[in-house]
Amino acid sequence: MVFLNMGGPSTLDEVEDFLSRLFADGDLIPLGRLQSYLGPLISKRRTPKIQQQYAAIGGGSPIRKWSEYQCAEMCKILDRISPETAPHKPYVAFRYANPLTEHTYRQLLADGFGNGRGGRAVAFTQYPQYSCSTTGSSLNELWKWRQRLEGKSGKLTEDGHDGTIQWSVIDRWPVHPGLIEAFAQNIEAKLAEYPEERRNKVVLLFSAHSLPMSVVNRGDPYPAEVAATVHAVMNRLNHVNPYRLCWQSQVGPQPWLGPQTSTTVEDYIAKGQTDLLLIPIAFTSDHIETLYELDEEIIGKSGHADTVKRVESLNGNPVFIQALADLAKQHLQSRMPCSTQMGLRCPGCKSERCAESKKFFARQQV
Repeated sequence: MVFLNMGGPSTLDEVEDFLSRLFADGDLIPLGRLQSYLGPLISKRRTPKIQQQYAAIGGGSPIRKWSEYQCAEMCKILDRISPETAPHKPYVAFRYANPLTEHTYRQLLADGFGNGRGGRAVAFTQYPQYSCSTTGSSLNELWKWRQRLEGKSGKLTEDGHDGTIQWSVIDRWPVHPGLIEAFAQNIEAKLAEYPEERRNKVVLLFSAHSLPMSVVNRGDPYPAEVAATVHAVMNRLNHVNPYRLCWQSQVGPQPWLGPQTSTTVEDYIAKGQTDLLLIPIAFTSDHIETLYELDEEIIGKSGHADTVKRVESLNGNPVFIQALADLAKQHLQSRMPCSTQMGLRCPGCKSERCAESKKFFARQQV
């Protein structure tokens, strides 16, 4: 079971390499023909500032700790509820930080998968809502290293397989009941901190990582899938509170999907609405976007830190980890290589790498 995520630097020394990989990825931050020149320039310039931010949240991102914990705990449950596919071995593959996808793939080979021995692996995206910039980029990277490390078919096994790792993908799960329940319970717990007479009037601000409008206009499914998660959570909460969906972490001067979370909070406070509850709806654990951007920059500078609050991230939430196990079991029983949606390219997609990656995973025999 291979958890895919963006990752984050675990130490301050890893920040520059992390940013360098991030700004080099045109799937996440499209900088056009000058990507190879602008990417390193931007990352080097931003490194000192970002290091200060990571220093403020403890010296590094906790996303590796939480990802490894979530995957290991999920596998324990999976061994129990899906004994026919046991044992399940946990791995984490990050796009921009250690453990990088290349290193994880080499570890799989060293652990006895592939290299003529076959074996089954599930790429389990930890972005619940699919975007070409996140899940798509991670799968493109996985496909790249699969081609480099296992591209030449090995000898056939007894079942006629070519001996490479058999991959399947859990590529999106925006409205899974367990995910929705975990979010809803965390929201209810934080709402309970407001006085009862004000509780139902607290505005719920669901916040997700934004996208460049060039990616949105290409047909990326992410905005619709994030909205589906929000709608499912509000249904579970019986639509008691008013709510809005906003977007954070914009980078660069080009237009991004809005409204921005920071300006949304400022605008509501200016209108006299100071009971605001921020809900990170597209993240499965704490990292710099929650611990620094939401907690320090937005809430800390709002002037109303007593009434502007943030819902706890999913992290080690047992309801969430059970949901991961249920998702994995359902996927393994389905014997499907990926969702029907994953095979469809965005209407405006011009990436041949994306086309080949999707084709590869959709044709896997599991």
